[in-house]
Amino acid sequence: MIRRLPAAACAGFLATALPAAAAESVATALIVSVDVSQSVDDARFKLQMEGIAEALEDQGVLAAITGNPGGILFAMVTWADRAGMPVPWRRIANKADAEAAAAAVRATPRQAGEFTCIGQMFRTVASSVIPAMPMAADRIVVDVSGDGIDNCTDPDAMEAERNDVLALGATINGLPILVPGENDVVGAGAYRAPGYGLRPTPLPQDRTSLEQWYRAHVVGGPTSFLLAAAGYGDFSRAMRRKFVIEISALTER
Repeated sequence: MIRRLPAAACAGFLATALPAAAAESVATALIVSVDVSQSVDDARFKLQMEGIAEALEDQGVLAAITGNPGGILFAMVTWADRAGMPVPWRRIANKADAEAAAAAVRATPRQAGEFTCIGQMFRTVASSVIPAMPMAADRIVVDVSGDGIDNCTDPDAMEAERNDVLALGATINGLPILVPGENDVVGAGAYRAPGYGLRPTPLPQDRTSLEQWYRAHVVGGPTSFLLAAAGYGDFSRAMRRKFVIEISALTER
């Protein structure tokens, strides 16, 4: 369990202040971490934001949320060259809370950025996002979605950044977005930032799919799982299913 930080350490993240009678802890703290790099055009960005908002408003997801005493903690991170937290930590305990969180997601502005810096996102989550949790949680889930491999972090450094997140007791789940004809095979000849370590991916390049790469380099921790979206049009469906599994602490089969 992550202990609650002193109030002064969290003040900057409590713009949506918790009610005075709020529970002292929740079962689940959910960080939705979304790729907004160059491959994500305006239409894809809107599909992602709408998909997350629709998932928060879904009756099945809401039932999972309200099935937890005190609800859940929720935050959204967007990342490209750097990571930000456009939707800071908030507690979702009822339908009104979920609708307010969905509105905040829909209002998120597009973040500029070129590269797919998953390792740097992990660094931000470990150093700034998890430590800012306004109350304790029995489990912390980082839900990472994207359509490509990291192309700006040395592979060893990325592994270290992921391990720092896992060391805080978090579970990292993956939602790779599979776009036929675009990311069927990843790694070989991938677009990379200047200075990126050009060592080959550890999986055979002629068979490396985005799902394989996510399993090897993204997911980790207790009960971690991967659930792919069949393109951006399937993102909302995949996110709804992931939310129910993650919030209910189920096991993906």
